[in-house]
Amino acid sequence: MRFLITLTTATLGATLAFASIAAAKDKCNVPVADWQPRATLQAKLEAEGWKVRSIKTEDGCYEAYAINAKGEKVEAYFDPKSLASVGMKIEN
Repeated sequence: MRFLITLTTATLGATLAFASIAAAKDKCNVPVADWQPRATLQAKLEAEGWKVRSIKTEDGCYEAYAINAKGEKVEAYFDPKSLASVGMKIEN
């Protein structure tokens, strides 16, 4: 019984995590011609107190690996046109 509860909880947690990241990536449906440069996103984040480690493109979004202003290690997704945050995962 305990195994079934653990398996169900793990499956639910993984599903929710995947769904939240997938939902964030679905919001980045922008033609490449409308994208702002990565350097613009980096400058914006640094002005907000972030320490950017890298920015890459992932499923139509910008994906930034950084330390945010609170000192948390994050994986954050941004709309490449507006540079608005569309999802974030805080790593422990």
